[in-house]
Amino acid sequence: MTENDGSREQTVCFTGHREIRRSDVAERLDALIAGLYLKGYRIYLAGGALGFDTEAALAVLRAREKHLRIELRLVLPFPGQSANWSGEQRAVYEDIKRKAASVTYTSLKYTRGCYHTRNRALVDGAGLCVAYLVKRSGGTAYTVDYARRQGLAVINVAQLQGGE
Repeated sequence: MTENDGSREQTVCFTGHREIRRSDVAERLDALIAGLYLKGYRIYLAGGALGFDTEAALAVLRAREKHLRIELRLVLPFPGQSANWSGEQRAVYEDIKRKAASVTYTSLKYTRGCYHTRNRALVDGAGLCVAYLVKRSGGTAYTVDYARRQGLAVINVAQLQGGE
């Protein structure tokens, strides 16, 4: 599903809710990615969903303006996931896809488990998980729990204090 060229220890995956309650998520992501870059993280995997996935992908693209070695790789559930989104949401999505280093689909069409497959592929390709988790149920909670079971450290952006 995701190929990371043996650099899993330099790879971060993102998972988070579609609704973001914090107004400072973009700033938190910018600071976090800058710090992770200094620690050697160069590859960032995003799942392409609305909300946190989009914010995370945009933050990686902003970081790439300063650090050319940063790479955004999209791991998407299926072609056409944005079909029911607004025109503005689709435009942002397509722009992110154009700017990503790679786009991988975990399924060729929508299936009942395609988002679950995408979430596992994100975790399986990474050495660190950055989440926006405020609810203990749903896809994000499952993905965070899966990441922990796979031995990944998880940084929850929703709980970071100040400039951490």
